[in-house]
Amino acid sequence: MSDKAHRSLVKAISWRLTGTIDTVLVSYLVSGQIKTAFAIGFVELFTKIGLYYAHERIWNRIQFGRAKPKADYQI
Repeated sequence: MSDKAHRSLVKAISWRLTGTIDTVLVSYLVSGQIKTAFAIGFVELFTKIGLYYAHERIWNRIQFGRAKPKADYQI
């Protein structure tokens, strides 16, 4: 079984929103500047959505660690 492309995209967006909040917080703690923190968070939001989406689609093609579905035999 494989995920559809739109599922991968929604997962990428939800994960990046979580990650971006973390990035903004860390950037603020390091820089002390909220404007800089949001600028960094904004840029990485879009670059990492693309990277995650590509990563997810590649892994969707790899069979490593997947269980084959059991055949449903009926007599």
